[in-house]
Amino acid sequence: MASKKAGGSTKNGRDSNPKYLGVKRYGGQFVQKGQIIVRQRGTRIHPGWGVAMGSDFTIYATVDGVVKFHERKGRKYVSVIPE
Repeated sequence: MASKKAGGSTKNGRDSNPKYLGVKRYGGQFVQKGQIIVRQRGTRIHPGWGVAMGSDFTIYATVDGVVKFHERKGRKYVSVIPE
């Protein structure tokens, strides 16, 4: 009589879906109003001039222009310089 004891369950075997975070437009690139520049969790990069931040901390352009990343008082900022 062949028999097999019941196997124990494992606590592994699951994974979360990718969130596609990060910088979408880099310094020197031209962006149009409404285009996403950075997708992030929390304010790793703060909004500067010509950009706004959404409720999920996404930074997007409010004017047409060129992306500029800069640092001030130990904080990273992103701005859009109109052209």
